Amino acid sequence: MIQLQKPQVWLGLGLTLLVAYALYRFGRVLLRPLEGYVRGPLLTALKWLWLLVVAVSWLAVATHIAYLPSVPVLFDLGQDIENGFRNSAGQVLVILALALIAWNLIGSLSGRIVAEEEFNRRTVRVQTLKGVVESTLKAVVVIIGLIAGLQALGVNATSLLAGVSVLGLAVGFGAQSLIKDVFTGFFILLEDQYGVGDVITVNTGQLSGNVERLNLRLTVLRALDGTVHIIPNGQIQTVSVSSKDWSRVVATVDVTYAANINDALRVLEAVSQELYADPEWRGFFLDAPEIQGVTQLAPDGVTLRALFKVQPKSQYGIGREFNRRIKIAMDQAGIKIPSPQRTITLGNAPLEIKLTREGPEGRDLRDSQERTHAPVKPSLTRDPEEEEV
Repeated sequence: MIQLQKPQVWLGLGLTLLVAYALYRFGRVLLRPLEGYVRGPLLTALKWLWLLVVAVSWLAVATHIAYLPSVPVLFDLGQDIENGFRNSAGQVLVILALALIAWNLIGSLSGRIVAEEEFNRRTVRVQTLKGVVESTLKAVVVIIGLIAGLQALGVNATSLLAGVSVLGLAVGFGAQSLIKDVFTGFFILLEDQYGVGDVITVNTGQLSGNVERLNLRLTVLRALDGTVHIIPNGQIQTVSVSSKDWSRVVATVDVTYAANINDALRVLEAVSQELYADPEWRGFFLDAPEIQGVTQLAPDGVTLRALFKVQPKSQYGIGREFNRRIKIAMDQAGIKIPSPQRTITLGNAPLEIKLTREGPEGRDLRDSQERTHAPVKPSLTRDPEEEEV
């Protein structure tokens, strides 16, 4: 009872319990590759045997730490175990076990950090910083474990670090691009220029995609066709972010020169307001649609345009739904959308050919189209043309 009242005894018991748990987990990791070669009951027996060995060993060490010589077998065994772990091999084993615990603990804690399903800047920052902090902490664990292991084997870590510093200074002159990558990545994270989940275009349209991973050295993009682009941060000169804070749908439609422009503008406004008032799409809008009117007199037709300010990354789905509805509305209003026309000259007299398709019994199949209900809901993924901006 007198021994148990000493704080150093409880501190020693706590530290040895931590080491015992680390050794137990380390043993379980070593037994894991045997799952495909050893039968289930035998593997279970090995796991329980390892647990028994670790438990008895810790009990023996605890007996020696508390200095209970009245328990002869455990007291002597604990002294032998302590002497064994004072050797280099024992210290290396403990360091490996503790490093494994720290590695798994970092992974478990980072896995508990779950970002919101809704896409916003907080979600982007959480996902980005989660990956960066996890990789940084794991690198620190590896470095500390390596230095401690070398120290346990008798290697002078101080002189080793000094030699590594001199070597690093020499290598640094040849690794300026790596240093540039790290500094650029640091400012990308600090200023929240973009993050995991953002849709970006790098270096004025050379590469585009969804940011899958971001750390201090690399930015990993996933293109629409599944291609992964791995870009060193130091090579990024300009970044165009399509999903930061808010986005915009540039809703355009072309009509022929023979169409009534005022009627076409009314149809454009009606479809825009209809889409804005639809409960299925209303939550994506941040402002009411802005009808800009006639924006271009192109060679093949007149361009009308409206602007929708929407939630980030929702502009693709809303743009597809607008295209479907404006096509049906123009057909119902009898306003033609220009199509490519060709003139074939036979001799000196031009011959104009128009190709049309009629439904059964001469009916126009466009008359039965339903505008407000889409047969297939458009997806919210980005458009392929975004890859070629």
